[in-house]
Amino acid sequence: MDVRRTTVRDMRRSNRSVLLTSIYRDGPLSRFELGHETSLSAASVSNLVGELLDEGVVEEAGSVESDGGRPRVLLRVAPDFGYVVGAEVGETRVRVELFDLAMNVLATAVYPIETPKPAPELAVKYVLTGLREVLDTARIAPDRVLGLGVAVAGVVEGPADAVVHAQTLGWDGVPFGALLAAKTDIPVQVDNGANALGQAEMWFGAGRGATDAVVALVGSGVGAALVTGGSSYRGTRSSAGEWGHTTIMYGGRLCRCGAEGCLEAYVGAEGVLERFRSAGGRFATAAGDEEAVFNELLDGVGTSEIAAKVVEDTIGYLGAGFANLVNLFNPERIVLGGWAGLLLGERYLPQLREAVGRHALRQPYAQVSIELCELGRDAVAMGAATLPILRLLRDGGSTTRGPRKVAARVR
Repeated sequence: MDVRRTTVRDMRRSNRSVLLTSIYRDGPLSRFELGHETSLSAASVSNLVGELLDEGVVEEAGSVESDGGRPRVLLRVAPDFGYVVGAEVGETRVRVELFDLAMNVLATAVYPIETPKPAPELAVKYVLTGLREVLDTARIAPDRVLGLGVAVAGVVEGPADAVVHAQTLGWDGVPFGALLAAKTDIPVQVDNGANALGQAEMWFGAGRGATDAVVALVGSGVGAALVTGGSSYRGTRSSAGEWGHTTIMYGGRLCRCGAEGCLEAYVGAEGVLERFRSAGGRFATAAGDEEAVFNELLDGVGTSEIAAKVVEDTIGYLGAGFANLVNLFNPERIVLGGWAGLLLGERYLPQLREAVGRHALRQPYAQVSIELCELGRDAVAMGAATLPILRLLRDGGSTTRGPRKVAARVR
């Protein structure tokens, strides 16, 4: 039996991680509040906070009045301790964004993808080109970057080479993480796009405060991030959350994955537009701009019976898909995101909630709230950027480049 001994260093790193995570997720916080939230002793909090301040990971952020004593100094993670880059490899574009640790966007680069099934090498090229562009734009040196997080469609097995299985892209066992890491010294992490969106919304958006939730991504394709007991549920080999490839209709429409009747074939943007065309609908917008075409469909509901029927059915299918999530997982919250999901939800959220109620069991439906993502249509890149932040928090603020020296602080 392999027994691993927990060393004093391990315990100290774990306690630093607990403190830093609390400051980042719930801060600014005082030392007193940190002791209450983490159950660490006042002496441990004081010593560990002192280390984090000296290393520049944490900084003082004002003060609040206390009951009868001196004002309590508030602490937050220093926004300029380092920087993170998030990239979304979508089906129509690659988006790369640079953030400070307060998640302020410092620079953005977007590259359209002209082919429906881009080669992995093309995606690598756009991600790395975007990485250089955002760093040059913001004048940030590469050694100030804590990591590059990349979100892709499909199942991601890792963490070493981040092997991607994406049938809709034609990728079968592509070592995407290794391809990226071979061409940059910045640490690379890769995850599924829905999981990345889910982490962003749980940290900063509509998922905050929930412990059992589903964050649904509806774009060209469809996926979901599952959160149970406050933790992401990944399954045996990280493929949990492929909600778009659950069967909504036996013997139904052919999905891009090769199966019949998948939810994605009915509510994913590509499937919705194909259903409109199959019913005899015509678009004035150029076919290459999927988002613009989808907007045209929604705008045509008032004047086109075909558009009205397709959108009505889409809300019905999506409602049934949400009802399956309600009945299977009993979440307290379902959050709808992705560019197509938000376009639908911004217009039809009440109708969607009603559709869920028609298909879900009454009791779990009464316990769930259905909300829209708060971080916008481009939040997947932000979610990807949280991957290196999560690693920083888990490591208690330690980085491969070592601590940044800061001026002596006043105690």
